[in-house]
Amino acid sequence: MTAHVGRFFEDFQVGQVIEHPWGRTVTQADNVWFSLLTLATNPIHFDARYAARTEFGRPLVNSCFTLALVTGLSVQDLSQNAVNLGWDQVRLPHPVFEGDTLYARSEVVEVRESRSRPGMGIVRVKTTGYNQDGVVVIEFYRTILVYKREASPRPALVPSPG
Repeated sequence: MTAHVGRFFEDFQVGQVIEHPWGRTVTQADNVWFSLLTLATNPIHFDARYAARTEFGRPLVNSCFTLALVTGLSVQDLSQNAVNLGWDQVRLPHPVFEGDTLYARSEVVEVRESRSRPGMGIVRVKTTGYNQDGVVVIEFYRTILVYKREASPRPALVPSPG
């Protein structure tokens, strides 16, 4: 049995769709702690009485938490062997609420060799996050700099005996 080491540059193809296997339920603590930790002082994220008087009727999950969580759901499949270069065109078409469970899928939209780093390549994906009802809550493009297998700093994995 070998450990999951993630994809390398050679493992990506334009048009490839990757369904990320994990889901994650957002808790009240996630929302409040993230908002306060990042000094996001909008009370819609942590003041239930205030939020109850908005059109949403309850606290909204901090959108930066949603971006971080959905990115995190994709790491095992996309960037285990990569460096993040950035996000583009982040859209939030539906609110996320405490208690929602989020899932993600990514489509590879661009794959190219790095001109400045011969042991790496650039991969661009469109990631979609959706809730337990299949409603899209976030979409974004992400660009990552991915190691080629032979250039990876990851030591060779020794298979477990048995």
